[in-house]
Amino acid sequence: MLAIVNGVVPIFAIIALGTLLKRLRITDDSFLAVADRLIYYIFLPALLFWKTGKPAQGAIIEWNLIGGVLVSVLLVFVLSHAYVRFSGMAAQEVGSFSQGCYRFNTYIGIAAILSALGDDGIRLFGVLIGFVIPFINVLAVGTLIWFSGSEFTGREKAVLLVKAMVSNPLILACLSGLLYSSLNTPFPVVVDSTLGLLSMMTLPLALISIGGSLTFNKFAANIKYASVAALFKLVVLPLLGLGIMLAFEVSGTPFKVAMLFFALPTSPASYILSEQLNSNVDLATSAIVLSTILSIISLSVTVVAVG
Repeated sequence: MLAIVNGVVPIFAIIALGTLLKRLRITDDSFLAVADRLIYYIFLPALLFWKTGKPAQGAIIEWNLIGGVLVSVLLVFVLSHAYVRFSGMAAQEVGSFSQGCYRFNTYIGIAAILSALGDDGIRLFGVLIGFVIPFINVLAVGTLIWFSGSEFTGREKAVLLVKAMVSNPLILACLSGLLYSSLNTPFPVVVDSTLGLLSMMTLPLALISIGGSLTFNKFAANIKYASVAALFKLVVLPLLGLGIMLAFEVSGTPFKVAMLFFALPTSPASYILSEQLNSNVDLATSAIVLSTILSIISLSVTVVAVG
């Protein structure tokens, strides 16, 4: 119980604060839009570069961890499409539904892992997402294009996929951090202090933004598929992931990072991609809201189990 109080409650307390601030009109949509851009393009990349760029103690890349997570995500992707095939889901809903089954909220992940596992956990998580984000983008963009009902040429599909990966500041930050870490040179004090200050702003602002963006508009109309997506994301993926981690002989801190990763809610980015590629944005929003709320349970159970 103490692990839940110390590791999970503060995260959702700040998310709840974000919701309250929005309802009291202390924050608004314009503020949240600016905050999201600052977090995505500056603050979170700075944090990831800072954590992954420090000289490593031992191996930098845990290949069993990365391989196991990729296999787990791929299995859930396949299972979610098997459900799509037999459920009679409309084509416009497939892309939004599919993303809700395996995408992950990086902001909550950073907060949860930093709280539970400290700098070692964040370093592993930063390296992990440097591999997972491109993989997930290929799955998500490919599905959205396939079911969008729009005519895309092969060239346009390739451009969308490449753009989604090479322009992602989180991927660039993690890769840059790994490259700097390979030099085995500590950051100069002034750089270290600057990155540290930038990083301190990341998580509180990100969690407040998540809380402010939660909305229940048209939630009831999408509750069925949003619930199934949350089931895949917060139950099926962690259980499958547990089996894969054991099969890949992942243990210690990497195992804990993987299990916390599996327990995360779906990513707000699924809304953005759904909007851009003609999928059901209301379903995407509902899946984000429901999985975020239910992740209080999945993260609490995981923190206790791996603690």
